[in-house]
Amino acid sequence: MWPMVLCLPPPGALWLNLRSSEENIWKLCEYIKTHNQYPLEECYAVFISNERKMIPIWKQQARPGNGPVIWDYHVVLLHVSSGEQSFIYDLDTVLPFPCPFDTYVEDALKTDNDIHPQFRRKFRVIRADSYLKNFASDRSHMKDSSGNWREPPPPYPCIETEDKEDNAEGDHPANKQPMWDPWDPTQDCLTPKPVPSPANQG
Repeated sequence: MWPMVLCLPPPGALWLNLRSSEENIWKLCEYIKTHNQYPLEECYAVFISNERKMIPIWKQQARPGNGPVIWDYHVVLLHVSSGEQSFIYDLDTVLPFPCPFDTYVEDALKTDNDIHPQFRRKFRVIRADSYLKNFASDRSHMKDSSGNWREPPPPYPCIETEDKEDNAEGDHPANKQPMWDPWDPTQDCLTPKPVPSPANQG
């Protein structure tokens, strides 16, 4: 098994955009596929959000210190290697890049037991190959109400699919209904587990 941690450039050499973690992870998936050094099927894009689009994540570059950043949603890459340690790739974290899965859960996600219910995180786990095929964005969600960029956009062209130019809003993975795959990262990074919530109780 190839050690994934040795195959990628440092995060500063990747396509970091503070307003577009979904594009950052798409480009990371593309990098993995293009270099073809280990199986893409071991990699997943993980969307983190909730119904209120208010979720805390700790150890983020946007807020140095011990407090969390409150994101509307955030996207990371999960690499699950059979028989090996699993890693999280978060291009916004101050934790190691990549970060061992258990360390990321403990330090960046923490436990929902200590979080007010309105801020509790839910997860959508998408295979990297499916994410590369189906994600698209015209970046309109990166602009303010006057049509101005909130932050400079990425230097590469907008990501498109064959049949649609944008799903960063209406059918963005963070907006789908039912919203979230039943997966609890504090229990198991390999097997989805039920997460009780109003969104999946019928």
